[in-house]
Amino acid sequence: MKKGIVLKLFLLTAGLCLFLIAVIFILQTVFFKQFYVHQKMKDVNEAVQAYEQGYLNGASNTQEMARLEQDFFQKHNTWITALDTRGNIKYAGDFFMEIKLEPSEEPALSGKTIIVPLYSFINVEDFSSNKTFVTPWIEEEGTIAIEGLIMNNQPVFQRMGRNSSNLRDESRLENHQMVSKEYEVLEQTNAVQYREQYSTFLVKGTITKVRVPEGAGVSRYTNHLFLDRIKAFQADLLYGDFKNAANAKQIIDVEENHVNYKIFVDRTQDRDGNPAYLFAMTSLQPVNEAVGIIKNYYVYIIIVTLLLALLASFYYSRQIARPLLRINRTTRQMADLDFSETIPVTTKDEIGDLSGSINELSERLHSHILQLEQDIEKEKQLEHTRKEFISGVSHELKTPLSVIQSCLAILQDGVASHKREHYFAAMEDEVGRMNLLITDMLELAKYESGTYKMDSGSFYIDVVINRVCAKLTPDFAARQLLLHTSLIPAEVEGNERRIEQVIVNFLTNALFYTPEHESIFITTSEEKDTIRICIENKGAHIPDEQLEKIWDRFYRGDTSRHRSTGGTGLGLAISKKILEMHGVPYGVNNTSDGVMFYFQLNKKA
Repeated sequence: MKKGIVLKLFLLTAGLCLFLIAVIFILQTVFFKQFYVHQKMKDVNEAVQAYEQGYLNGASNTQEMARLEQDFFQKHNTWITALDTRGNIKYAGDFFMEIKLEPSEEPALSGKTIIVPLYSFINVEDFSSNKTFVTPWIEEEGTIAIEGLIMNNQPVFQRMGRNSSNLRDESRLENHQMVSKEYEVLEQTNAVQYREQYSTFLVKGTITKVRVPEGAGVSRYTNHLFLDRIKAFQADLLYGDFKNAANAKQIIDVEENHVNYKIFVDRTQDRDGNPAYLFAMTSLQPVNEAVGIIKNYYVYIIIVTLLLALLASFYYSRQIARPLLRINRTTRQMADLDFSETIPVTTKDEIGDLSGSINELSERLHSHILQLEQDIEKEKQLEHTRKEFISGVSHELKTPLSVIQSCLAILQDGVASHKREHYFAAMEDEVGRMNLLITDMLELAKYESGTYKMDSGSFYIDVVINRVCAKLTPDFAARQLLLHTSLIPAEVEGNERRIEQVIVNFLTNALFYTPEHESIFITTSEEKDTIRICIENKGAHIPDEQLEKIWDRFYRGDTSRHRSTGGTGLGLAISKKILEMHGVPYGVNNTSDGVMFYFQLNKKA
């Protein structure tokens, strides 16, 4: 037996049970849904073919058509209707308006009587019980103006109003799908091409007859989702966007209110042999509900199966591999450096020999690890102090060395010779600062080892900030940055040189990460017993996951470590140590358009 036999037995038992459940789950969720949709489409297709025969043989008026549609919905849970060659609902004689047109310049309409299907413009619910429309101008003998298009030598009605001046008012009625389609086509072409292909008309007339459905016929026009899809299909058909108009069948996928639907369009002929369309629409919501119930049901099956698998695995591991479990437990304790337990040797076979060897190994490892821990702890402390010192000094010496190098270059080139004493003094000052810096870094290393004691005194924080800003003015000018200060005179307690170093580090960090022509703001504000110092740069943010890591030594969000995007990552770590030595709050957070570093200092008592 190998060491992993317990895990293998557990995985084999649990995996087998889960595999069987997963197979059943996949078959009854993923494939069940596909099977349902396929079967639903097949059944609806067959039902539409059967409905076609009933439509051709039995439907000759509005009542018979409504009865056929209701019977079809009750049997197949699918809405269906018949459309003529221009996409209008056939046998809609119970919901229309008859209009006698006045003479006009449009020869196809001048002086004629036209029939307007009202379902394209009005909801049937908008009529009261006495068949009076809520818009009072829809009544017999009332005047009306109609606007539309001539498409394939036939009028298509888009808007209606009491008169031509009302066709853009809120009181107008319009076929929303046709109007939306018109705007869509206009966006794809241009007005000139559109008008060349489709001519507009505006006619006036008198309403001679208004018919509103009664009784069971009203329900035929209450399904507004189905009616909207019919009108959308009509718009596509008239504008030539129904690509398969010449084909026998087409199935269209649509989604409304997060519910998927299938639309079936079957090109056929009516009783008189004229082209027509059977338009059916069915919902796939039942299959989604069924799949959801199956998923919830299988949650309980999976829980029960997992419990059975765990019980079976526990039995195998205890009864078949008990000696190996004992060895495994002891070796895990050894891996955690716990050598307090030994393995009882109860047999003289290979497992007994293995147990004895492990006991002997445990004793030897224990003695050696104790000695190594002592040696490693001493070495780690020395190595840590050495690395921190070298890294900190190398980082902090960059700026003074750069100043000295610049001064030497200026003196060597003979530029501004009258300022030789100034540059020599500047170099001497930087050398002195480097000497102090090395001394302070040694003291910082001592602090990290627990022996460093930092001197504290009082100073004016606004004076320190102005001094730092004056030194860094050339850097601001070089990067074309704007510096804004809002300082209050305040005397605080702390180590002035160390706080100045913190401000330099924060400002240098802001310089590196602020885009050109942006601004850096330095503000001080007085709180109860402290002064809050804030340095905010605009134009750049720190990812939230890096806000805590930026204080770590050598950590930088930009791994390139190029001088133009930051230092070696020690500046903020050193600032953190200094502020911790002062025992004051500090931090960083993203503002609306930048990053703000802040810390607080205690006021002088």
